[in-house]
Amino acid sequence: MSTYIVTGATGFLGRRVLERLLQREPDAVVHALVRSSSVPKVERLAADLDAGDRLLPLVGDLTEPGLGLTEDPPAADHVIHLGAVYDMTASADQSQAANVDGTRAVIDLALKLDATLHHVSSVAVAGDHRGIFTEGDFNVGQNLPSPYHETKFIAEKMVRGTPGLRWRVYRPAIVVGDSRTGEMDKIDGPYYFFTALRLLARLPALLPTLVPDIGATNVVPVDYVADAMVELVLGRGLDGQAFHLVNPRPQSTREIYGALAAAAGAPMAVGSIPSVVAEPALHAADLPGVKIARDLILDQLGVPPVVIDHLTFPSVFDSTRTQKLLSGSGITPPDFDTYAGRLYRYWYAHLDPNRARRPSGSGQLAGRHVMITGGSSGIGLATAHKAAARGAVLLLVARGAEDLQDAVDGIRADGGAAYGYPCDITDDESVASMVKKVLDEHDHVDFLVNNAGRSIRRGIVHSLDRMHDFERTMSVNYFGAVRLILALLPSMRERRFGHIVNISSIGVQTKVPRFAAYVASKAALDAFSDVISSETFDDGITFTSVKMPLVRTPMIAPTTIYQSMPTSSPDEAADMVIRAMEKRPVRIETPVGTIAEFTGLFAPRFRNLLLHQAYRLFPESSAAKGEKPVESASTPSDGGSGGRTALPAPQLPPTAKRIARLVPGIYW
Repeated sequence: MSTYIVTGATGFLGRRVLERLLQREPDAVVHALVRSSSVPKVERLAADLDAGDRLLPLVGDLTEPGLGLTEDPPAADHVIHLGAVYDMTASADQSQAANVDGTRAVIDLALKLDATLHHVSSVAVAGDHRGIFTEGDFNVGQNLPSPYHETKFIAEKMVRGTPGLRWRVYRPAIVVGDSRTGEMDKIDGPYYFFTALRLLARLPALLPTLVPDIGATNVVPVDYVADAMVELVLGRGLDGQAFHLVNPRPQSTREIYGALAAAAGAPMAVGSIPSVVAEPALHAADLPGVKIARDLILDQLGVPPVVIDHLTFPSVFDSTRTQKLLSGSGITPPDFDTYAGRLYRYWYAHLDPNRARRPSGSGQLAGRHVMITGGSSGIGLATAHKAAARGAVLLLVARGAEDLQDAVDGIRADGGAAYGYPCDITDDESVASMVKKVLDEHDHVDFLVNNAGRSIRRGIVHSLDRMHDFERTMSVNYFGAVRLILALLPSMRERRFGHIVNISSIGVQTKVPRFAAYVASKAALDAFSDVISSETFDDGITFTSVKMPLVRTPMIAPTTIYQSMPTSSPDEAADMVIRAMEKRPVRIETPVGTIAEFTGLFAPRFRNLLLHQAYRLFPESSAAKGEKPVESASTPSDGGSGGRTALPAPQLPPTAKRIARLVPGIYW
């Protein structure tokens, strides 16, 4: 019976090595060195492999002195060192801690236990060596162009140079996903370019494409590396040797591109740009202006610039020894084009950083989580019903719990999915608690509709002692909306998708009198969103401002002159909001609002003159002038049992009525 201590056991390669090791040696016992937080992972892995007490956690830390072990380690015949930083983009400190300091501690452990050390190195130790690099080669005078190359070289050098240590070294090439399932755990190596391939797939398939001839790379699937490594670990008489776990035939960039382009549906390569042209062009990126432009483009595609510098290998890795030892085992690396499609499909389904942006095949809103504030009545409720009919999951937010529950019940009665969350959006704690509950229960929010609002129609001469009008309006229309946006931004950024619809107002365009508080609050939200939209663009978080015309909702009921003016219905307004979510334009507005805005830009004095005449023509409401309703008994037609009766609505002059009908939708 053999006993193993394995570092990096819960990693992508480590899990597969463990599985094969336990299968090949039915009596083997494996102790997986993991941090205490990863103990449940080892226990789940043991259950999945039906390993019982043959797979046990060993609590420690690769980056701590003495591996962070608080007790003497168990006796072991072999130490398999898989734990390391395999990321070309890692910092020098990260690479040093894991690849060098960790290896030094593992060497000490192997010496203490008199165990054979199986060290997973990398073909990166070849650095910039040009030509054949054999399994017997190590220090051939190569330069090491990155912290990753350097630390992997230093680690292998320590292993080779430690007196009394029995060792075997394994040098994988670029490891990609499983050739049978496509499974991969992270974006690395060629995966950085899959987003660009997805974009290229939007071009015509017959578009002639040239691929730069900048050398060859070497890619192997993780299942081959795990199979080959376990076969070599179990082999006898192999100590003191290094093994190249590579494809015996290097792959050109055109070959790699061709296989992935076929999988992605991107244009196929019809030829190559000769190396005498391609390589100088690649090195031209070292020029300051070119480098900045290149890095900006790469950043948009999610490609770290350091990866570009190491697309190909100057070395050709000879694996004669490894292939001879594996002969007869049936373990050979498959051709890349036989499994490239599986890699791309797995990435598309599970790893594409922008996958949350893709709509369902059933529609733009199907399955999306849509949060609507002020969702219990008016525009919010009408929008909720339309979104639910399109398959959205509605997350309705309002202050009144009873009305909110009625709205949820109504949507569910129609077969929709809806949930209610009572919340005061003017209160920090209320919003924080609500957002946490929503994310705990639904994981994410795709669309936020900032619909809740407060409107005040009052001339400035009647507002001189009413500063609270401006504060209350800003509290709901601006600060409430901003509070929600800020609370949801972290989760939207993590998923790299989110769309925020702000219900603005035609008043922001028309600047009509008596709406100083209301228009200012809506304009503030528009300005806030316009500014941050440029900051969140790369995160896939976008904004639409709906310049809503006058809509007959409970919010305008106190302004009695609106009873005799043309208005849109909540249903018509909801159509605008649905369009904002499905099409995601920057603005949605009416022709009247657009004309008014252009008039203000090109003829501001003329606009002010017209608006002043409107100010004189349309009367102030009774409530705005401070007139109080009288006490009277309610008649049966009032639907009440007595109490305060509102003053009669001011009568609009005939000219005002004609103007209101001529330019409908404006808040006069």
